[in-house]
Amino acid sequence: MKILVINCGSSSLKYQLIDSDTEQVLAKGLCERIGIEGGCLTHQGAGKEKVTIQKDMPEHTVAVQMVIEALTDKEHGVIASLDEIGAVGHRIVHGGEKFAGSVIVTDEVVQAIEECADLAPLHNPANLIGIRSCEKIMPGVLQAAVFDTAFHQTMPKKAYLYGLPYEYYEKYKVRRYGFHGTSHDFVSARAAQILGKDRKDLRIIVCHLGNGASISAVKYGESVDTSMGLTPLEGLIMGTRCGDIDPAVVSFLGEKEQLSYQELSDVMNKKSGVLGMSGISSDFRDLGAAADQGDERAKMTLDAYAYRVAKYIGAYTAAMGGVDVIAFTAGVGENNISMREMIGEYLGFLGTKVDHEKNNLRGEEAVISTPESRVSMMVVPTNEELAIARETLRLVRKQ
Repeated sequence: MKILVINCGSSSLKYQLIDSDTEQVLAKGLCERIGIEGGCLTHQGAGKEKVTIQKDMPEHTVAVQMVIEALTDKEHGVIASLDEIGAVGHRIVHGGEKFAGSVIVTDEVVQAIEECADLAPLHNPANLIGIRSCEKIMPGVLQAAVFDTAFHQTMPKKAYLYGLPYEYYEKYKVRRYGFHGTSHDFVSARAAQILGKDRKDLRIIVCHLGNGASISAVKYGESVDTSMGLTPLEGLIMGTRCGDIDPAVVSFLGEKEQLSYQELSDVMNKKSGVLGMSGISSDFRDLGAAADQGDERAKMTLDAYAYRVAKYIGAYTAAMGGVDVIAFTAGVGENNISMREMIGEYLGFLGTKVDHEKNNLRGEEAVISTPESRVSMMVVPTNEELAIARETLRLVRKQ
């Protein structure tokens, strides 16, 4: 079966067509500037040249139609017709407490996703547009919703409740939800597989370090804690997000700078993190180059980032009563050699040490700790699209 995986944003649409039998990516691409002048589709079929199609996409339905046309094109397409697509898997950011797993899309599911929209106002509405657009273009094709928050629904109350009046949880479901769940699930399972062990026998800390970053404590196969919260703003210092701060900073800066709550939200989400701290960039390659040239703020920013990651690893080691595996994934985790080493320098108390030769790699699966280390440190590239395709196939087979 060929499964189309869609990750729909407010003005973009990423996609992959995956052969579920071989798990080969047959084609992938990105629609940009949906609803904005200057729309563009970048498409690449397996073994074929990348093509760029410039065309305005006033709405997501037009974007989905362009994706189908690209997939079925005689020159750069990979399928003969729409009929070859057996199912569509959608990444849905927020499922609240309603979804502890992936589901086939129904009217009731759509309604429940809508009800979670106030928890993810930038994402869930866009995700729903993707679902509805596919319904129009591919009526009758089964669609699956795979939630970023679902994997973390195994967290106990002691981990997800905030120190706020309980009535806010009861009335508004204000609590920690966590995100990147599809990645944390995939990486923890793959790490165990690489080691030849059962995930249910391991305590794994997954460090998903990208422009958005989160850490999870996966104890014997279940997420018991994670760093992101009600929204993806909580937790680690990220590319442009501030992560954990004293909540009083919000009112303090609002008064001092005469900023509205929306303006403060923009500051914390889009102008903070390593970008705000360094004043240079949200890209760790730029920070590394600046640090190598002696820029003190760049060095300080990278030190702060590594320190925060190490603090969370220490906290989650305590939460699980120990740790067996620490897995690095996502853009920074998979590719930033020096950052892994900086984090590893804090972890000697766990009886683990980075092997510098083994760590000298990017984007490859590997155990990077020394043979005598009591905790295995690993690099495990994430593959959220494949995970979504697998979940979609599992659900379709149950129909």
